[in-house]
Amino acid sequence: MEKNCQVRKNHETKFRQGYPLLFPEALQTTAPLQKEGQIFRLTTKSGEFLARGYYGKQNKGLGWILTQKEEEQIDFTFFLRKLSAALARRQKFYFSEETTAFRVFNGEGDGIGGLTIDHYDGYYLFQWYSKGIYAFHEEIYRAFSQITVSKGVYQKRRYQIGGKVIEEDSFVSGERFDQTFPVKESGLSLHANLNDGAMTGFFLDQRNVRKQIMELYGRNRRVLNTFSYTGAFSVFAAKGGSLSTTSIDLAKRSLEKTKANFILNDIKLEANEIVVDEISAYFAAAKEEGKRYDLIILDPPSYSRSKNFSFSAQKDYTALVEQALPILDKNGILMASTNCSLFDMKEFQEMVKKGFRKFNRKYRVLESFQLPADFPTHPQFPEGNYLKVFFIQHV
Repeated sequence: MEKNCQVRKNHETKFRQGYPLLFPEALQTTAPLQKEGQIFRLTTKSGEFLARGYYGKQNKGLGWILTQKEEEQIDFTFFLRKLSAALARRQKFYFSEETTAFRVFNGEGDGIGGLTIDHYDGYYLFQWYSKGIYAFHEEIYRAFSQITVSKGVYQKRRYQIGGKVIEEDSFVSGERFDQTFPVKESGLSLHANLNDGAMTGFFLDQRNVRKQIMELYGRNRRVLNTFSYTGAFSVFAAKGGSLSTTSIDLAKRSLEKTKANFILNDIKLEANEIVVDEISAYFAAAKEEGKRYDLIILDPPSYSRSKNFSFSAQKDYTALVEQALPILDKNGILMASTNCSLFDMKEFQEMVKKGFRKFNRKYRVLESFQLPADFPTHPQFPEGNYLKVFFIQHV
């Protein structure tokens, strides 16, 4: 049953303009919101209809607005319409022979906050970010099955405490294939696994950045890829003609996964070093040994913690840049990247530049990237465009 929620006067304009996230400070009281998945009707104090959405707690708020049309109900037909429109916008990706992994539904950018759907060469991965949106999973899966043909469907429920994935069998329907399998991106191949914890093998939102490294920034350069995960940036640099790559990650499993991606693309390992180490320790040792690199890739998680190291992008990114610069050669390029949504593009650029200024180094911004076309964002929700990437040259 629908519940009425009154918006505070000072927030009415925000929701009239289409802001999609429901947050506690906007409401006169949160008392009507009792069970996740419950539909709410957002109104002014006088009872004027503003929007309709669902209650679902996640790190961003209390739920998402789904419609500003009073007559529009949240039902099977609603989900079918939203999913159909999103897939229609991605048709060009389905016909690509160069890329077989891409996003087909991007949360509030496609009209349903809290849900993303990714395509991996005929398989689909659903990611649910609250109990609230998962309450509709049967209707959404039924709608999706009516408009797509898939090899199989997997899911990750990402609403445990701290944003962790619920540990469970991720298989939902179709053909079960729990092993690693290759998918294409910009003509190269990368291993994916849809039933291996939180990660799938690489991040789809960096596709344009990897392509640019292959086609431009990696050529004839000594590349250092930090927080390298499965080495995707290194693979693209190597195929683009790098002189060498060094991939560093603290996780031991990154070693074999990175090797596998090199082998998958017929890249010899001799000029492509893979190191398991904590990044600060590596930076210090490399500086001591006089190592120099022409392209340093900094793409840390927003938050990470190990036995001897903790990192927060909001607090520590400038310090990370300062650690990297002593081993960046003259005319070398720093690729600074983050997926942290707590600051915008301008603030991030200033954080990176601050690191250069500490060493009195001259620099120029060569290029910047944000989310690719298959990751549309909501026009009234700029924080949804979380990816921020700069290529900055030391001159």
